[in-house]
Amino acid sequence: MAFDIEMIQNVYSNLAKKVTAAKEVLGRPMTLAEKILYAHLDADTELKEYQRGKAYVDFAPDRVAMQDATAQMALLQFMQAGKKKVAVPSTAHADHLIQARIGASKDLQQSINENNEVFKFLESVCSKYGIGFWKPGAGIIHQVVLENYAFPGGMMIGTDSHTVNAGGLGMVAIGVGGADAVDVMAGMPWELKMPKLIGVKLTGKLSGWTAPKDVILKVAGILTVKGGTGAIVEYFGEGATSMSCTGKGTICNMGAEIGATTSTFGYDASMERYLKATDRADVAELANGVKEHLTGDAEVYANPEKYFDQVIEIDLSTLKPHLNGPFTPDLATEVGDMTKKATEHGWPLDVEWGLIGSCTNSSYEDLSRAASIAKQAVDKGLKTKAKFGINPGSEQVRYTAERDGLLEIFEELDALIFTNACGPCIGQWARYNDPKNAPKNSIVHSFNRNFAKRADGNPNTHAFVTSPELVAAIAISGKLDFNPITDTLINDKGEQVKLDEPTGFELPPKGFDVEDNGYQAPAADGGNINVIVAPDSNRLQLLTPFSPWEGTDLKGMKLWIKAYGKCTTDHISMAGPWLRFRGHLDNISDNCLIGAVNAFNKETNKVKNQLTGEYDAVPAVGRAYKAAGIGHIIIGDENYGEGSSREHAAMEPRHLGARAVLVKSFARIHETNLKKQGMLALTFVNPADYDKIQEDDNIDIIGLTEFAPNKNLTIVLHHADGSTESFEVAHTFNQAQIEWFKEGSALNLIKKQNQ
Repeated sequence: MAFDIEMIQNVYSNLAKKVTAAKEVLGRPMTLAEKILYAHLDADTELKEYQRGKAYVDFAPDRVAMQDATAQMALLQFMQAGKKKVAVPSTAHADHLIQARIGASKDLQQSINENNEVFKFLESVCSKYGIGFWKPGAGIIHQVVLENYAFPGGMMIGTDSHTVNAGGLGMVAIGVGGADAVDVMAGMPWELKMPKLIGVKLTGKLSGWTAPKDVILKVAGILTVKGGTGAIVEYFGEGATSMSCTGKGTICNMGAEIGATTSTFGYDASMERYLKATDRADVAELANGVKEHLTGDAEVYANPEKYFDQVIEIDLSTLKPHLNGPFTPDLATEVGDMTKKATEHGWPLDVEWGLIGSCTNSSYEDLSRAASIAKQAVDKGLKTKAKFGINPGSEQVRYTAERDGLLEIFEELDALIFTNACGPCIGQWARYNDPKNAPKNSIVHSFNRNFAKRADGNPNTHAFVTSPELVAAIAISGKLDFNPITDTLINDKGEQVKLDEPTGFELPPKGFDVEDNGYQAPAADGGNINVIVAPDSNRLQLLTPFSPWEGTDLKGMKLWIKAYGKCTTDHISMAGPWLRFRGHLDNISDNCLIGAVNAFNKETNKVKNQLTGEYDAVPAVGRAYKAAGIGHIIIGDENYGEGSSREHAAMEPRHLGARAVLVKSFARIHETNLKKQGMLALTFVNPADYDKIQEDDNIDIIGLTEFAPNKNLTIVLHHADGSTESFEVAHTFNQAQIEWFKEGSALNLIKKQNQ
């Protein structure tokens, strides 16, 4: 039986009525995304048509999910909200703080030893406030959510950008910062700008070496890393219904890499099969009763151009396997074109590692298809030329795969089986002692992101994203440009052999099984549970509220950094070894913007301190300005804050005294996170004004005493030579968000309202 079945029953019992009412207001057929959004309007929100990409709307999500790295800050904030228990079903999952070193059992135990203080904190907070806790080793949050909590037609938010994975089971699931999660857990409405809609029509059927992963790699190549910003991507067509539920999850998961608010698929037979296989026949039965409302209307899919803001069509029958990268997930290359492209760009053709797993591709189906390639290699006398690593997605997947002999097949090829955790995907990979000076090399993986330094800390690692089956084939060949469709390999007898097409199982033929899935229920009454944070801890720190706005324009601010080019959340607040400080705002602030490239010297972590005239680390300069009582400002380029939902990338600059971030454009989640923390998130009206900002500038922001929606502010630059320049900057604050700014943060406002 499913978790929270009464909540799901309530959603479905009201769904038909809510969708029908929305259709009457809109006066037209509806997409699936629209049905879910309008069915989840907050109770006090008027039912009317909201303009896509313009209107801010209050929603009432069904549930919240958090992973251990982000849960720490989210729950530290929730502890200040004055609530005795969460208002909606919520879970926390210990999956990010486990390093991949030498193998599953030893790595897990070492992580528990190293992170015991944090795990105990999360366990006690969850138990006190009614939150389900998934212990270390239980699995990766998004695979666990898909197996246990996701349901068609539901709406959830999660403190991880890949929360969108649950779209594979027909949800609208959205990655957010911890402050947004606090809103929902505190029983308050959750605000989102009404998304635009991108429709992707899938025709034909996947076959051969082409996998669901290739669909999103193709889409990423079309839309780029910011092409989905502010939009929900809805997949439909015969190709969509022909794919497995976990395959759909893979596609939705990597929608985060195109900046999409989320992605989703309509309810179909594959979802019904998956629900039943994961012991949720009761949910499938409920969904079957309202299935007409769990997909887009037939008229929409027949004439998608009338109902979507953009339509893309992909023929799965002709789609080829892809490798995307390096350094960005939207640089798409078809497998047969890699030799030419890699040679032109100087990408190393020898592959050192092949890695399978992450929240994107760690299902039973993924492992079974990759295992079919590994089995061929064993049977045909081949060995892997590259090292090989596997991260199962959950204990249920791992246990079932071990029972069915899949893990044994990988081990015959000397693969390392890592813990059921994120591992290398988020930089938790002990590959090098000194990654900064590590050599240039290539790796392939089935993860979602491949930014520089992300997996192993080495800026010279060229990481390429592809399907699990292609990872296996390339690891066996040791060559980035190996094309299994056409190329042969030499076995231990000197014979030329060719790999057959992968095969696999959508679901385990013998069903799923597990002895201990790693779930820990909260206390029935958490009133007597004390959550203790040691004052001298270097891992956890109780939060001090940010100061409210002083009521004046901001004048005499220093330029802190003018970031050049791509500046993702990995650049702003790196993961990897820094994950251990995710619960300690002051300590983790020492990584703030150390990966951003300074536009004036093209170096990282080296900016000018205007107080001394010397160059220093970015955090050190920020702390110097803060100590002197001087505000400062960050300048950025396009799609600033791309990547993870981590709100630390907004909280750290705020903690170090920054007051504003001015960029050419923002990634959605990061812009919201900045607003939540009381920061000014501003954009250039004229992007060319970016070039006017000089290294020694003092900067004013004028117009804050009349701060209002749709009203531009003015930037005044005071140059070192005594001259000044001014220009307008835009913002997307609505009146409620302006109140966050005035109070110092959204959390300050929540506390004030509760009091």
